[in-house]
Amino acid sequence: MVRGPSSTRSQIKRRSAVFSWARLSTARRPRSSRAVATTRSQIGDALSACVTCRTLAPAVLARRLYVVYMRPCVTYTLPSSERSTPVNTSSPAGEAPVEVVNSRFSPTVITLVLCLGSLCGALMQSLVIPIQSELPQLLGTSAANTSWAITATLLAAAIAMPVTGRLADMYGKKKIMVASAAILVLGSVVAALSSTIAPFLVGRALQGIAMGYIPVAISMVRETAAPEKRAGAVAAVSATLGVGGALGLPLSAWIAENYSWHALFWVSSAIAAVVLVLTAVVVPNVHDAHPAHIDVVGIIGLAVGLSSFLIGVSKGSTWGWSDGKTLSAIVGGIVVLLAWGWYELRHHDPLVDLRTTSRRPVLFTNLAALLIGFGMMAQAIVVPQLLQMPTATGYGLGQTILEAGLWMAPGGLMMLLFAPVSAKMMTTIGARITLSVGALVTGCGYIVAVFLMDAPWQLMLASIVASAGVGIGYAAMPTLIMDNVPVEEAGSSVGLNGLMRSVGTTVAGAVMAAILTSKTMELTPGVTIPDHDAFKICFFVGACAAIGGALIALLVPRQRLRALAREAAATSAADRRWPASA
Repeated sequence: MVRGPSSTRSQIKRRSAVFSWARLSTARRPRSSRAVATTRSQIGDALSACVTCRTLAPAVLARRLYVVYMRPCVTYTLPSSERSTPVNTSSPAGEAPVEVVNSRFSPTVITLVLCLGSLCGALMQSLVIPIQSELPQLLGTSAANTSWAITATLLAAAIAMPVTGRLADMYGKKKIMVASAAILVLGSVVAALSSTIAPFLVGRALQGIAMGYIPVAISMVRETAAPEKRAGAVAAVSATLGVGGALGLPLSAWIAENYSWHALFWVSSAIAAVVLVLTAVVVPNVHDAHPAHIDVVGIIGLAVGLSSFLIGVSKGSTWGWSDGKTLSAIVGGIVVLLAWGWYELRHHDPLVDLRTTSRRPVLFTNLAALLIGFGMMAQAIVVPQLLQMPTATGYGLGQTILEAGLWMAPGGLMMLLFAPVSAKMMTTIGARITLSVGALVTGCGYIVAVFLMDAPWQLMLASIVASAGVGIGYAAMPTLIMDNVPVEEAGSSVGLNGLMRSVGTTVAGAVMAAILTSKTMELTPGVTIPDHDAFKICFFVGACAAIGGALIALLVPRQRLRALAREAAATSAADRRWPASA
């Protein structure tokens, strides 16, 4: 068979495309801005050639080159006479790239500071768990009142995350992080000086508000980290949301056992002060503010609706699910949130852009976040209780709260250790599959726990497996969010994702409490405790939630090579129009 000229030309194009990919994949990453611009142009040409001649490069290589060179665009400093509206290369919506001010500190140091700040905020979740049963005597009030010590923090954190994210988009991320760290110092000092319930709850609520530092740090690290380390940096900061809660339990138990309960908050005050200073000194100023009007009505509506709903869910097992207070709180919260959504859709400058969050990638990522948050909190509630159950039950392991915390600590460390693994997976197989794998691993951890409940080391093994999955999944979610929202909405969108995780943890607490109180046994006359089957049901429900999150993550649309080629071609054209200075 004789090949025509068109066939020969097709072969030449195909070989040229393959050669282009081979050359780019083996080349060193360029250092100068001019070299970066040249490399980005070559990638654009190679992508276009591959699509045109139907010779698609391996998906792994295409995604790697695109993420490393195209997404983390270097900001060019052009003379004012040469500046015009640039084509965006950091978000898919066409916004101008963010200009980063040079810092005296390396990107690695900045990332470590952001990780420390996020970890400090996350520690507040489990700070009072070791002294929860003693708070009525310590503060001279009822157990019902002291139960708000945890609820107030979770509620404040859930509301603060999207609000601080939006404020960071409006006024700049560093300013909001410094303010959040200052609020954490204030809240810790107020709680440390308290001797009654009212100021104590105020301090705990302020500590919850300070957790708004975390989503802002996640969106900030993407702008300050080195391009080739960006995925790992985002993964590390994201993982601290789970790590802090896991490591906070043994740390706070040790402090409470060896010192007074006030020492818990003095230590957190000192750590928060260090975070405040480091954030103010090390984190660079980034010209990322997008001036807008504060949506006061939106903030109030979100706070009222979310507080009512979460209070009803968290107190349902105490008040009774059929009690009028529970039903009115849950139904009233849903009604307020629906009215809030109607208002946000019609507001010109909303707190949360619901049209952006309704996009399939963002919507399904947030739904997966809710279920994975449920899965993380389920083990944090059930495993410590099972470890501390008295041996007289026949299944309890008789551990002290400090010992239980130490058995749980390896799981928290596993979340941090799997952050770079998640970053590598995102580079090779994409954030979508990484999120699904993480949720699936979490579900496997719960299945392991169903069959391994007879010794502390067995529960530790199950906790390690589940925590590894949480670490992988938590690291992938912000990447999926920031890849699919405009740059001026990055902070609020990541904050909303954090809110969905918080809702998942709150619902998990309510569901686990309902299960544990529905199947009980009598330990001594008048004393009832959950029976063995109740804990198995909890693990099974946690596994179902995690596997459901894995399936929802697969519904996130995958990025097509053709779409990447279109953006690459636009970026290459922009580079040719605006030559970068060496």
